[in-house]
Amino acid sequence: MTMASRSAQSEIPQSFRELLWYAAYTSANHEKRVAEQLGVRSVEHFLPVYESMRRWKDRRMKLQLPLFPGYVFVRLALRDRLQVLQVPGVAKLVGFNGMPTALPQGEIEALRTSLRSGVRAEPHPYLKAGRRIRVKTGSLAGLEGVLLRRKNSTRFVISLDLIMRSVAVEIEGSEVEAV
Repeated sequence: MTMASRSAQSEIPQSFRELLWYAAYTSANHEKRVAEQLGVRSVEHFLPVYESMRRWKDRRMKLQLPLFPGYVFVRLALRDRLQVLQVPGVAKLVGFNGMPTALPQGEIEALRTSLRSGVRAEPHPYLKAGRRIRVKTGSLAGLEGVLLRRKNSTRFVISLDLIMRSVAVEIEGSEVEAV
């Protein structure tokens, strides 16, 4: 490594070199195509989906729909953001004042782990207020969210404040505690 390249490396802030999760805002109904293109470009990404049964007059179908419509999560260093922004269907990386804002690492990892383990999840209207709880055990341990009861089941609502979206996950009442 030459002295000039070392100097250039030290001028780049640590936040531009660190791999963090960001939300990429996509064109309507382009999430799967964007995820496919990110895979082709070897960009680590996460598109959480859920299964939904849709009924038409002549048939019923199970569809895989995005859990957070309009968003694909990408893990990258900010210096590499052009790899994502040049993908057709990506509008921008979500942030403030023109600067992308990283999502909490723990929330994305817990969501990935729980969906991999087969937890049933579905989109939920964004919640901010309500009975705050913390998950004590399981793949979501340590996460805080809102408790919700629906048709004899207990649901845990995780809200991603940055993109103002929520997801409801079925959970046992014994696995949570009040905050």
